Amino acid sequence: MSIEVLNESGAEVDEKGIAALARHVLDGMRVHPLAELSILLVDEAAMTELHEKWMDEPGPTDVLSFPMDELRPGHMSGGADEDGETDPGLLGDVVLCPSVAEKQAKEAGHGTREELELLTAHGILHLLGYDHAEPEEHKEMFGLQAGLLASWREERGRR
Repeated sequence: MSIEVLNESGAEVDEKGIAALARHVLDGMRVHPLAELSILLVDEAAMTELHEKWMDEPGPTDVLSFPMDELRPGHMSGGADEDGETDPGLLGDVVLCPSVAEKQAKEAGHGTREELELLTAHGILHLLGYDHAEPEEHKEMFGLQAGLLASWREERGRR
């Protein structure tokens, strides 16, 4: 799996930890092991620009997802050729804003690392086609997110 984490936010972030969590989430969702994912951490000014341009909403947000190929959980690829060989596909980009995550973490009563983990998992699920606009979608997406984060923390605790 190719997971690239670029930190352009100026904040000190555990990039290796974010990449390891992303790998855990993608493995848990049975995404092709050679799929490509990019995670970009940006400052509030850059996030505001992206949020306004792509979502037509003012100010910064915590996470944005930009899907590329039509990958879905349980489908081990973005497609197959005439011989049935799978194509790993380009999953897309997740953009995180650590300064917004830090504020949200304080409000939620946990650390910034935990908030960035939550946002990473959340962003990846959006790349896989999950949403939370409707109550049933919300229940499914947040249930998956909670399960993936619990298994991640359990796995990390064993190390």
